[in-house]
Amino acid sequence: MPSFTVNGQPVQVDAEPDTPLLWVLRDYLNLTGTKFGYGVAACGACTVHLDGNPLRACVMPVSACEGKHVTTIEGLGRNGGLHPVQQAWIEHQVPQCGYCQSGMIMAAVALLDTNRDPSDEDIAATITNICRCSTYQRVKRTIRSLAVATPTKA
Repeated sequence: MPSFTVNGQPVQVDAEPDTPLLWVLRDYLNLTGTKFGYGVAACGACTVHLDGNPLRACVMPVSACEGKHVTTIEGLGRNGGLHPVQQAWIEHQVPQCGYCQSGMIMAAVALLDTNRDPSDEDIAATITNICRCSTYQRVKRTIRSLAVATPTKA
């Protein structure tokens, strides 16, 4: 049974080692903010952080998480508040349907944690999530608004 930490809480799940992390989060731990898109690491709706690094949970076997720290969209905020990226997403009215947004936010947080002043090219190269509503310009504007001005660590 794999054991690891999710959003600061230790967990142990009775899942097959090759079960994708996405399904463990959604079906075993009831953390449904991480979404299923295509199941082939293409769209990014399932993006979470593993030891601080963004990854596509739909193709990550839960066994690879043994002893590691997973952060989902539900674990970004602190003390009942939103993470600065989540708050900016609301203020800039980024989502339309919103389905892909949890993965997009997770990718944006990871980008800003490693690059406090990303260029438009950095954003395009890093935020590879697919959004059917095409909110990419709002995403870019929102990330640029957070650059340097606001620490992303909640």
